[in-house]
Amino acid sequence: MGPRCLAAAALAALAFLFAAPAIGQQAALTAKQSDALAAYDRALASFKAVLAERRGQIEAKQPLPNLPGQALYLARVAVISSYKDLTDAVPSRIGKPNKFEIPPAYFDAEIEPLVDEYGRLFDIMEAPPADAQNSATPFKDVVDLAVAIARAKGLSPAQADAAGRISLGLFFAETNGKQNVRNGRSNTYMGSLQTGPSEDRNGRRKWEAIKPAIAAADPDLSARDDKEEARARGTDHRFNHWTNVRDGLMNAHAELFAEIPAIVKVLPDPIDQMKLFELIQIVPTPTRSALRSGNLLDYRVSDATVMRHLRNNSIFAFGQADRGRTSASFRDILGAMWLFNRKFERAMAKYAEIKAR
Repeated sequence: MGPRCLAAAALAALAFLFAAPAIGQQAALTAKQSDALAAYDRALASFKAVLAERRGQIEAKQPLPNLPGQALYLARVAVISSYKDLTDAVPSRIGKPNKFEIPPAYFDAEIEPLVDEYGRLFDIMEAPPADAQNSATPFKDVVDLAVAIARAKGLSPAQADAAGRISLGLFFAETNGKQNVRNGRSNTYMGSLQTGPSEDRNGRRKWEAIKPAIAAADPDLSARDDKEEARARGTDHRFNHWTNVRDGLMNAHAELFAEIPAIVKVLPDPIDQMKLFELIQIVPTPTRSALRSGNLLDYRVSDATVMRHLRNNSIFAFGQADRGRTSASFRDILGAMWLFNRKFERAMAKYAEIKAR
């Protein structure tokens, strides 16, 4: 075979390779597959539309609707849900990994730029108020407060360090590590640990009760607290980073610091430990019951309200199979919290930086 024939054969083979996927894509879809594809296309178009609408309103300085992030959130959930339904129906649609570490069966990496825009819009909508009282050391504050509280509750230095690491994970889970933010999906929960007014007041009362023990053990931290308390006087304490973290931890999480030794034995993975404490924020009552049961991972919840709260926080929220669940064990719940993994990995990296200093 001459050179020209070889070249022609090579071009023909290359053309076949490029044509093969197209031929495969043209294969007839079943009715269920066609419906799944159409549903994803509609969800994706809706997501693009609401992103463009909100961006246009912001750039035109138009008034935003109440809870301006809710429509964005629901549109993103619909995209992920419908994509999971599509890949369940057409497994060949599962693509490459994505930078958000979402399982590829739930997310098409090609739409990463849309989710980047989603994040930028939330940064704008949730920007702190003008009078928010920032800290120059927001991450260290979280760790220092958690360690001091844990030590006052009798934990060893190593156990208190675990409390600091877990609490930093909560900061990233609630706000991506941004201090004093508002909430695009709620008019109630605000600040670095996203507390409501009653939770903030409750945490403050508990802090006042433990403050003498902390002052005796750590005078420097107590002096910093006095300064922040004076600075926040007459304002919403949720928009002073220090006082919101302090009161948020005292409200719900500090009472479980004493359980850390037992939790670490059952959940040796630090990220699983963070997930469990985040569940104290999301579904506190069943999480406490699971801890008391003596069989944390196999403890099962079946209450419809609890399942709804989980879905509203991106757990069992995506796809018909997940959303159809009527019950789940805590092993299942921790496994379904994959959307938190990237946040907790960032918290772990930041914690390592703090400890290295």
